[in-house]
Amino acid sequence: MHQRPRVLGAFAATLALALALSGCGGSAGTGAARSGTDGGKGAAHSSADRAEPLSGPAPAPALPTRVKSADGHRVEVRSAARIVPLTGSLSEIVYSLGLGKRVVARDITTTFAQAKKLPVVTRAHDVSAESVLSLKPTLVLAETTTGPAEAIGQIRAAGIPVVVLKPAQKLVDAGTRIDAVAAALGVREAGERLRARTDKRIDAVRENRPAGGKRPRVAFLYLRGSASVHLLGGARSGASSLIEAAGGVDAGKESGLKKDFTPITSEALAKAAPDVILVMAKGLESVDGVDGLLKIPGVAETPAGQQRRIASIDDGILLSYGPRTDKVLTDLTGQLHKAGTS
Repeated sequence: MHQRPRVLGAFAATLALALALSGCGGSAGTGAARSGTDGGKGAAHSSADRAEPLSGPAPAPALPTRVKSADGHRVEVRSAARIVPLTGSLSEIVYSLGLGKRVVARDITTTFAQAKKLPVVTRAHDVSAESVLSLKPTLVLAETTTGPAEAIGQIRAAGIPVVVLKPAQKLVDAGTRIDAVAAALGVREAGERLRARTDKRIDAVRENRPAGGKRPRVAFLYLRGSASVHLLGGARSGASSLIEAAGGVDAGKESGLKKDFTPITSEALAKAAPDVILVMAKGLESVDGVDGLLKIPGVAETPAGQQRRIASIDDGILLSYGPRTDKVLTDLTGQLHKAGTS
């Protein structure tokens, strides 16, 4: 996925293991709605999985820059010649700013077309300091959830500037992160352009969403069938902002789940009573599609399960909150408000 769930607390170890066992890279494009009769298989993709750089010549970084990293370090960036972004979301921002030719590696969640041939410097979701350092980067971009901490420390100890950002949790974070990456790279003007483009496109989607009528209750489920991990998202799952912008109600949040994720139980699902279930594409695949999802205790008894209303978006982009969030929002809005079953 784009990102692994921002798990804080009791499920961190379980989810880390699940991700390592099953992987969570997205496939191409945002996911199309899964048919209620095909078990979630064979759906067409709605768009090519490509980052969209700003128009015009690539910006020239004005360096050095001095920025404060989210982990408290003061970082001086003297060169942006060889960049290693350690999440798919950060990679997409760098490419969208027009600096993709300077990126020399990727992590497993970076799946868009322009970056696919780059060497991968993570094992599952753990950063390999040796792999990163072998590519002689001049700048590493990471998030506070990037780990292990020892690897980040090893990269810093080798004299490589490491700028750490907070993970995105909601729509407004998209612009904040664009600004932060642009500032570190010395391309503030390009950052302002990209932020304006991103905000404009998101606003356009929100303005065109269906007005009036009942807002569907949407439960975000995190699934990794190969590791028997089935979780229900709560207020801190990262999905609430997206669901609400698409015209839905976060059923987990509204049912009183204040944390990020909790194990799925029949009681929790009954209280959430979702009209639509939102999943990541590979998560749905890991439980053998819609038919397999309905076998998870409690799912078939929900209004969503009874009507087979399942919304699916590709892992690498669903919670990225980046330059392509408008496409995610368009896709999700269409799935949530589609007449009949999905």
